[in-house]
Formats: sequence, structure tokens, C-alpha cells
Amino acid sequence: MSDPVETFEASLDALDVTRTRTTPGGLAEALAEAVVEPVVGSPLPFEGLSLPDWVPTHPTAGELEAARTGVTAAAAGIAEYGTLVVQSRPGGDEPVSLYPERHVVVLRATDLVPGVSEALAFVGEEFAAGRDSAVFATGMSATADMGESVRGVHGPREVHVVIVEEDGRGDGAGVVES
Repeated sequence: MSDPVETFEASLDALDVTRTRTTPGGLAEALAEAVVEPVVGSPLPFEGLSLPDWVPTHPTAGELEAARTGVTAAAAGIAEYGTLVVQSRPGGDEPVSLYPERHVVVLRATDLVPGVSEALAFVGEEFAAGRDSAVFATGMSATADMGESVRGVHGPREVHVVIVEEDGRGDGAGVVES
């Protein structure tokens, strides 16, 4: 079986989604390189990981409107498609992920699943536990409803994924791979 992180990265490449691999200690540096100011975020739901102090995690309507980058967590990633599972949480993940033109997503490598059936099983468990809202997002927002393909109509024009690895494979903290 292939490495899920490598499969996920290949899928992101096909979607023109940039990414960074890092360790928990390199998260702030990786985010600094991935965001375009001004930035807003929602609190990360991962034990031992948090956004740096320079990312407002409870943005006002004005901060959200002015933001060029929104930073959220993904509960899971589907390696085969480069799809992110973004849950709706009280911290404001939906507006932070959809309103700014750039969405930076923090994903733990351990939360990658190989395919859709595993992701649906995960979402089913989450729904059973009362966390019953999730969006499957693949790449940047795009539509071709009116002819030519247009990006950013219903969400971000750019997506960047920060993959956090616990096992030390993310030694290239802050190095953007595209």
C-alpha cells in the first residue's frame, strides 16, 4: 500500500493546491510562509497544536471581511482525491474557510484516510457523536455554470494545506512544496 501522505500530495498537485509538510514545532513558521495578510483563523481542535498569537481566532465581522487568508483545521483528508473534511464548529470554521480568498488548512498526517468509504465511516462516527456538519472540499472553489470556468465564486480562490507530521518526517518545516 502506498504512503497516504504521498498519495495525498500527488492528489493536491493535480488540483493545483500547494502544501507544506511540517512538525508541530514548525507549525508557526509554516503558517507564516503560507498566509497572506491580513489573516483570521478558528481555533485548532488538536491537542498540542494551536495557531500562533498573530492569527486572530475569534474574528469580528470587520476582521473577517478584511481578511485575505482564513486558517482552519481539517478533521480528515482523503488521500485518493486531495479532499479535505472541514467540520462546522462553534469557532467559526465555515466563514473563516469560505470568505477569505485564500484558505490555509491544517491537517494532521494521522487524519488522512485512503478513500471515500473510510471518510464516510469517519463522518458517520462524528455524526453519531453529535458533530453533524461537515463539508468535503476538493481544491479551490470553482464553477463553470455559465460557460468558462471561474475560481472563487463560492469560496476561496487558493487553497494551501499544512500537513503536520508527528513522526519527524516533516523536517522541512516552512518549505512550501508545490
